[in-house]
Amino acid sequence: MQDSSARLLIRCEDQPGIVAAVSNFFYHHGANITDLDQHCSDPQGGTFFMRLEFQTPDLDMSGPLLEKNFGQAVAKPFAMQWQLHYAAKKKKMAIMVSKFEHALMELLWRHAQGELDADITMVISNHPDMRQATERFGIPFYEIPVQKDNKEQAEQEALKLLEGVDLVVLARYMQILSANFINHFPEKIINIHHSFLPAFRGANPYQQAYDKGVKLIGATAHYVTPELDMGPIIEQGVKRITHRQSKDSLKETGQHLERQVLARAVICHLQDRVLVDGCKTLVF
Repeated sequence: MQDSSARLLIRCEDQPGIVAAVSNFFYHHGANITDLDQHCSDPQGGTFFMRLEFQTPDLDMSGPLLEKNFGQAVAKPFAMQWQLHYAAKKKKMAIMVSKFEHALMELLWRHAQGELDADITMVISNHPDMRQATERFGIPFYEIPVQKDNKEQAEQEALKLLEGVDLVVLARYMQILSANFINHFPEKIINIHHSFLPAFRGANPYQQAYDKGVKLIGATAHYVTPELDMGPIIEQGVKRITHRQSKDSLKETGQHLERQVLARAVICHLQDRVLVDGCKTLVF
């Protein structure tokens, strides 16, 4: 059965009457509101955020006309930044990976089980290792080798393949993407970092954590920005460890966290639960 819900995301300056105006608009056009979350960053002069989910079967007008009327009647008077997404229109999602399989396989398995509300259109890798595993799920696999002297060319090749994609997931893709690439997908690239950011940024975070004798190991899923490992954090996980664990044991623990944290972050994005506020996120 096709999902008949729609999701409205709003950001604007906080002021009285926003919730009433939004609710009344959808009530008068036959929408049944089934979920509503809101947050204000500050009681005085703060930024207002809202996620509203409603059912569309009894609307008295088409989607495009509803959007036009909402923009004129509600969004414009409150100077809103807003987006409206229909669950029936699945997002197109691509995955980029290198040689580590755990995060990729978690996403492909969840997709096969119907847990990811998206169409995975492709997997792109700079190595051939994950081809067979990917194609077993019926997903197209593209190998784009990356060397020091062809990074720009490789990115351009990937961008051509990714045209029209709504979300790019880096499932342990071990290449640093250029600002030009990232700017094609603002707040639409999710990365999994194998540490508890903002600690242990950059390369070899497990080695860094082991050398520091940490007692907690973590994983962080975040949006990708041109500043390395500094994008808004969507989801994190943590697990206690002890001095008895080796570096390999620490790494294994971390990889279990990575696959879970990345999947949760991707699901939140696909369900339009994430709003970005500068360097932070609100996850409704």
